[in-house]
Amino acid sequence: MNYQWYPGHMTKARRMMQEDIKLIDLVIELVDARVPLSSRNPDIDELGKNKSRLILLNKVDLADDSRTVLWADYFKRQGYFVTRLDARSKSGIKAVSSMIAEACREKTERDRKRGIKNRPVRAMIVGIPNVGKSTFINTFAGKACAKTGNKPGVTKGKQWVRLNKDVELLDTPGILWPKFDDQMIGLRLAVTGAIRDEILLSEDLALWLLEYVSENYPGMLENRYQIGEAVSLNENNDSMAAEMPEEKRRALWLLEQIARVRGCLLKGGEPDYKKASMLLVEDFRSGRLGRITLEVPETGEE
Repeated sequence: MNYQWYPGHMTKARRMMQEDIKLIDLVIELVDARVPLSSRNPDIDELGKNKSRLILLNKVDLADDSRTVLWADYFKRQGYFVTRLDARSKSGIKAVSSMIAEACREKTERDRKRGIKNRPVRAMIVGIPNVGKSTFINTFAGKACAKTGNKPGVTKGKQWVRLNKDVELLDTPGILWPKFDDQMIGLRLAVTGAIRDEILLSEDLALWLLEYVSENYPGMLENRYQIGEAVSLNENNDSMAAEMPEEKRRALWLLEQIARVRGCLLKGGEPDYKKASMLLVEDFRSGRLGRITLEVPETGEE
């Protein structure tokens, strides 16, 4: 599997961000709490060096609470200011203002000593596609001032947003980086929807997700789909399973059970693996499957 997506507008966006960074006091980076490390663009660290940094762990309503706590502690140890939120429900939004003030306290104090008063903090908000930047801006500002969408790449240009008397925010397009050194990163981003679905094989994503969930969240698949997780690999003689390693055969067996339980069938009663895969991935993305985090901070991956 080779997951990559880097449209031309992302090159332009990165160049634009490099030009604007000199105007900025604070870099606010949104990450997906389900994949906190994989959803961080490594270019942002170079772009934002010597700037105050705030990481917002967004979509915490979809993530594993215990792992979110671990990730917040991990980023704090790296020297970042960190807070958790669910921008859609406004949970955690109030804490962001105080966190911005804390992150920029030294800058505000320098301004005060120079006789500069009431100059708003200028912050740049960054993040990969589909981490919820526009939703956060609209929720934080209390009005619809940024376009939103549930597909990556909605914001394609920059825009300044006056959030309140204390903060001006420069919104930027979501950008990935040209090459994933670790294909597991690309796979996690694909599962969470940061890469356009049109370029993916949903069956590959579903099989990996089934492997991960059955190993890390036992009972979750059984609870959602009323299927057994105890697998008899001899029961699956489907041609798709030929030459598959055992863990992939187990995942395929689980996918077949989901297809049959949910009526994802082709003519003749054969399982429609593609339809079942799309159903599973959508259940994960919406949180219907359960609260799942796909990596842990000790190594950044499983």
